[in-house]
Amino acid sequence: MKKIVVLVLVCVVLSSCGARKKANPKKEVRLEVNIPPRETPETTTVVIKPTYNSTTEYITFFKAIAIHEMKLYGIPASITLAQGILESGSGRGRLARDANNHFGIKCHDWTGPRVYHDDDRAQECFRKYNDPNQSYRDHSLFLAKRKRYANLFQYRPTDYKAWAKGLKKAGYATDPKYHQKLISLIERYELYQYDIFDPKGLAHKQQTNSEKHIVTKGDTLYSISKRYGISVERLKTLNKLNSNTLSIGQTLIVTSN
Repeated sequence: MKKIVVLVLVCVVLSSCGARKKANPKKEVRLEVNIPPRETPETTTVVIKPTYNSTTEYITFFKAIAIHEMKLYGIPASITLAQGILESGSGRGRLARDANNHFGIKCHDWTGPRVYHDDDRAQECFRKYNDPNQSYRDHSLFLAKRKRYANLFQYRPTDYKAWAKGLKKAGYATDPKYHQKLISLIERYELYQYDIFDPKGLAHKQQTNSEKHIVTKGDTLYSISKRYGISVERLKTLNKLNSNTLSIGQTLIVTSN
């Protein structure tokens, strides 16, 4: 009987010890996970590809940026718009849709993104841009920085006929009627109304210490800051902005040296 009692007590003790052992909490293991901060509207870039149902809509959309480029580089807005219409099919051609390339500019010394498209030869290399505005700026730089187009800048920004003929002569396009097509577009859509005469007779003006940007559809403070390499806060300070709201056609100071 004593043996049975002792055996029972031993079992009870072992059972309670096992229960206590199981009741002990396991050693806490911390797993560190790097979770990126939630993006705010100001740091999120949404690329919206504009659509143009007609040449008139295309002109309405891009006339502001064409005028802006003319003020900076002296290239007639009428010429820029006419080339954009002709080269991009009013924004509906493949290069414009797939590469935001509105001027048919080929790669040449380009180191950025590119696409391949049949032109004078099969699968030629063309420049690709993040948005159409970059295409308009590169068009200005393409003409302003190449010696073959230097003679164009002796003409006034209001002399669109001289510019059209000069582009053909400089070899911008291989089409023998290229200049005639540009002039026809300018006169048909009255694009000459967007040209501004420079009273000092300066056809080509380099950027000054204070560069400006005209807000177009789809622009945000973040996208503009990335384009010109300045911070959003600097943009707001330069333009005395109290919010992130922008209006189409609004002029912003984007550099101040």
